[in-house]
Amino acid sequence: MQELNQTQIAERLDQLTELSVRLGSSHDTDSLLERILMVAKRMTNADGGTLYRPSEDKRQLNFHILINDTLQIHQGGSSGQPVTAGSVPLYNDDGDKNLSAVAAYAAHFGLSVNIEDVYKADVFNFSGMVKFDQMRNYHSQSFLTVPMSDHEGELVGVLQLINSKDTDTGEIRAFTQTDQRFIEALAAQAAVALTHQRLIAQLEELLESLVNLINIGIDEKSPYTGRHCQFVPELTMMLAEAVHNTDSGPLAAFRMTDADRKELWLAGLLHDCGKITTPVHVVDKATKLETIFDRIAMVDTRFEVLLRDAEIAALKRKLEAGADHAAIDAELAQQQAALREERDFLRGANVGGEGMRPEDQERVRQIGQRRWIGPDGSEQAFLSDDELLNLTIKFGTLTEPERKEINNHISMTIRMLEALPWPKHLKNVPEYAGGHHERMDGKGYPRGLTKDQMSVQARVMAIADIFEALTAKDRPYKKGKMLSESLRILGHFSLNGHIDPDLFDIFIRNKIYLEFAHKNMDEKQIDQIDESQIPGYTP
Repeated sequence: MQELNQTQIAERLDQLTELSVRLGSSHDTDSLLERILMVAKRMTNADGGTLYRPSEDKRQLNFHILINDTLQIHQGGSSGQPVTAGSVPLYNDDGDKNLSAVAAYAAHFGLSVNIEDVYKADVFNFSGMVKFDQMRNYHSQSFLTVPMSDHEGELVGVLQLINSKDTDTGEIRAFTQTDQRFIEALAAQAAVALTHQRLIAQLEELLESLVNLINIGIDEKSPYTGRHCQFVPELTMMLAEAVHNTDSGPLAAFRMTDADRKELWLAGLLHDCGKITTPVHVVDKATKLETIFDRIAMVDTRFEVLLRDAEIAALKRKLEAGADHAAIDAELAQQQAALREERDFLRGANVGGEGMRPEDQERVRQIGQRRWIGPDGSEQAFLSDDELLNLTIKFGTLTEPERKEINNHISMTIRMLEALPWPKHLKNVPEYAGGHHERMDGKGYPRGLTKDQMSVQARVMAIADIFEALTAKDRPYKKGKMLSESLRILGHFSLNGHIDPDLFDIFIRNKIYLEFAHKNMDEKQIDQIDESQIPGYTP
């Protein structure tokens, strides 16, 4: 049996060292496993090799990579060819351990199995191998099977080498004890690397699950915000990919790796996580008087009291001697019609809009000066100061304090995200997520950053956030805008320093808006677009 000389041992040690370095730097499990198998084959001069991985239920070993030089077979791994061989059961039909298959035996007992000639071995069942040899006109002889287990003894794979060849004669020989020790060392290194990758994957999965947990909480708190939390990262990635593929203009140098993409996607998912601290009645304030309920109903009740009082007063007047009933009825009808008209006006004022006219604000104040007798019998103003404040809101449904409370969500988002110990490859998540309300001219919030102080990713997310908000059809305080109107507003934003004009150009030129619209918007909102008419865009 051929033993190794000092030079060959030194070469193998060098291969082990090189593999250790590569295992530590590799992030692709498939390429890592293939490298392990190829190094093992090269170390032992084996003609073939197989790497098994345990199934999810730990009931069988699946062929992950299969290589045979003589037969020119390469399945799995980088070959792109599926592995056609069947799985090796770890347990028999009766539930007992399968000890007849050499790979299963090594897996169960954590022991290496070194067989000089499988045709002379009577311990294991090699019927499948014999059929393989007959079909392929091949002769399997020496086998070395080595299990790979993690630090807790859990099986992560089985490495199997076939037909070691004498380096001088090319004859098939048995795997030596030195071969076995080197492959066991390699398998141990490989198991550590695989375990390291699995732990990283589990931690990343846990992180994404925690992110989804936060979004579930926001979604349950406000279904309107939940939809926003799903669509903003989607639109962000669509625009970011378009920028990545741009080869001309100011953003031609922008490129993303897969790690960059994951970082941006995660930031998109978390961009509104601070809203979990915002009161529901502020987040979902559909009308100006809404708190836990819409207080317009209380105003309606007061009008009913005034209508009733007017009727009672009219009836009392009719009881007076010589009363003109017809005139009293006419006056009552006119008075009640005026009250109902004022009630309808306040109902309309209660609905937020793009801009309340000053004369309408003044009329609300005049109505508020009415006097009425409350439930306690005292005379009081028809509208309270808080109701006047809310009903005269010029834009939308939020008062200034409520708007500040809403805006505070971004400060909370930054505080929450900056409090986390982000790993190096995710360190930009707080900056990306926290910048989507900043403006290019420095007039945004919470930090008043300018374009030069913001990353491309944060500027991309700002456009995604605004466009989704404009087109969203599920907000309680507004209807979704038509696509053309949304683009017109966004175009003006690109001209007035609100959003990045270079990114806006890519957003239109690559028709990101249209792709997103057809996928996520109501078809009724998608009208005809003349790009030449979009402000801030030159076709």
